Amino acid sequence: MPHDQLLAIFDHDGVLVDSFELHQQAWLELGRRCGLPITPAFIHETFGMTNPSILTRLLGEIPAAEMERYSNEKEVCYRDLARGRITLMPGMPALLDALTALGVKLAIGSSGPRANLELTVEECGLEGRFSAIASLEDVTRGKPDPQVFLVAAQRSGVAPGGCVVFEDAPVGIQAAKAAGMLAVALLTTHAEPPLRAAGADHIVADLAALDPGSLVATLRNNYSV
Repeated sequence: MPHDQLLAIFDHDGVLVDSFELHQQAWLELGRRCGLPITPAFIHETFGMTNPSILTRLLGEIPAAEMERYSNEKEVCYRDLARGRITLMPGMPALLDALTALGVKLAIGSSGPRANLELTVEECGLEGRFSAIASLEDVTRGKPDPQVFLVAAQRSGVAPGGCVVFEDAPVGIQAAKAAGMLAVALLTTHAEPPLRAAGADHIVADLAALDPGSLVATLRNNYSV
């Protein structure tokens, strides 16, 4: 892979888009429809994990068909709620433009299903902006395993050392570091201490305060070591 290629990989929920409330409503709606003991505290605790991991934590080991039915129903709830209401995280459009201007490729690496990510791309006018989209369907192991980020990097033609990951969940930060990538944590759904403990290289509360040029310089310096 070309050593001068750089890639920024964005988690979807809580990073690219402000979707926590929409997912919370979707999980609560799933609980109401199916009689599952889902609470706001449980949703916050498991945000960023794959649906199978969340459902296993909630219900223990259940048949694969039942797992798939619950997972699919939850995502139908999300898309029904999200359509027409999806917005990019404040400061995200400017960050995407700045990174592109600096020659950095863009990708999405998320535990969410592809249909959710494609809905965001369509509704937020992001067609053609991403060199790769890695989703739930592309992995067999969820975060904190690095698989989703490694898939995004491989499809983009960039080595892991040339990648920076934007994440909001400790499991996502752990996945980024396990992949050998620079990790930027956003304080959108979790407090600073668990993100720092997970290994975040940078922690930001406001994307507008992030200096893309400095970030890219750091990434290039790390890549050349």
